[in-house]
Amino acid sequence: MIIKEFKQDIIKKTVARCNKHGITIPTFAQMRNPELVPQSVKEKLPKIGLWDVNPANLFRITWKNDTQTGLYGGVNYLEIPKEITGIKARVIGLIGKYFPTGAHKVGAAFGCLVPRLVSGEFDPDTHKAVWPSTGNFCRGGAFVSSLLDCTAVAILPEGMSKERFAWLKEIGAEVIATPGTESNVKEIYDKCWELKRDPLNIIFNQFEEFGNPIWHYNVTGPAIDEVFQSLGKNYRASAYISATGSAGTIGAGDYLKKQFPHLKVVATEALQCPTLFMNGFGAHRIEGIGDKHIPWVHNVLNTDAVAAIDDEDCMRVLRLFNEREGKKYLESIKVQSTNSKELSILGISSICNLLAAIKTAKYYEMNENDVIFTIFTDSSDLYQSRLKELDEERGKYSMMQAAKDFAGPIEHQSIDYFKELSYYDRKAIHNLKYFTWVEQQGRSSEELNAQWNPDFWTSMFEEEVKEFDKLIEEFNRQAI
Repeated sequence: MIIKEFKQDIIKKTVARCNKHGITIPTFAQMRNPELVPQSVKEKLPKIGLWDVNPANLFRITWKNDTQTGLYGGVNYLEIPKEITGIKARVIGLIGKYFPTGAHKVGAAFGCLVPRLVSGEFDPDTHKAVWPSTGNFCRGGAFVSSLLDCTAVAILPEGMSKERFAWLKEIGAEVIATPGTESNVKEIYDKCWELKRDPLNIIFNQFEEFGNPIWHYNVTGPAIDEVFQSLGKNYRASAYISATGSAGTIGAGDYLKKQFPHLKVVATEALQCPTLFMNGFGAHRIEGIGDKHIPWVHNVLNTDAVAAIDDEDCMRVLRLFNEREGKKYLESIKVQSTNSKELSILGISSICNLLAAIKTAKYYEMNENDVIFTIFTDSSDLYQSRLKELDEERGKYSMMQAAKDFAGPIEHQSIDYFKELSYYDRKAIHNLKYFTWVEQQGRSSEELNAQWNPDFWTSMFEEEVKEFDKLIEEFNRQAI
């Protein structure tokens, strides 16, 4: 359904190009299970830095990077201590920091570009890969493009953090800044339509590219399942929390639903822009989650609830987890120093996911047998400028402020702004796709109606990836 044609002449050229640069492309199966990675690749990895622009780093697009050995280990995850969450249920988040670029979005970018590259639909000799994003997706796209010797164009709002712009320019991507901030997605789409006038610009729009959730269904979902299986038999996989953003990461929930039918998939978004929660709009500061529309690739059928999180809570917890006085306070309430240091693994949207997990546990009255999974998409390393801005705006951080920031946003996180979705609530959210995708972006009503059939998503998530891996394997065989 995704690959529409095979261009053998372009494939032949691209194979030669990859041969020249020593590029081998991993399969989705290898990203899911790195034990399948060729030994010749494993021998190279210990000598290559995680962020190095080296094609071997394509094989580090996995949740299982071992930063000590440079090879692979178990799934990278962090459990948040109950001394912090204040709830009985366990909260476990997969760690995005240990991907190249420091965020898991390289996986989604890979899932969008590579199928078109190995089928010949994308010609690196002539085409530019355009990556529209409100955060890490364009960084992932620029990185994957660089590893595959493709030209990248990154589009993101001008109000995003300085670190993003600096890194994109450093890696050699063309950067286009659109008006607004995190929730100004339409402005990004408008720029995409402008660039589409040139047929050499190939738009990889994460909000409508099914390669995005396909990667998470086939790689992130099994990684979470693997972590759960390691916990023992006395637990229930009870909830999966994901900020909607492009609705790629929440696609892992579709996989988990098949393994654990009673698991709740909870979509989280900013209270300041509550699109799913109440058809709302607005601007917010939770970088990494775009709003004001429903992504084309969001399977709303499998979304059980929506949690709206105040962006002010996220900014306060960001300081609590990263400022010296914040860590001292956490240690004073019996949080071990090693745990307090690990909390810097959580960036702003990761904190949003954590707060939504606490809200979910309280709403469903979960107990010691329940496990809530989420994604810690990126780390505070990407938000140092935000911490500096908060310091300049609010003054030096103190133990007193830390106590307030723990008591308010975390300890007293309540079940307000939490909505359990009925069948018709889901249908209403699904119908919102019409106004963005049919009226503005050229999709048809027939395509939209097809998405209300569960078989559509099963076929998309489970059958397409088989074709992707066949294409990748054949491409690599030609490249030998």
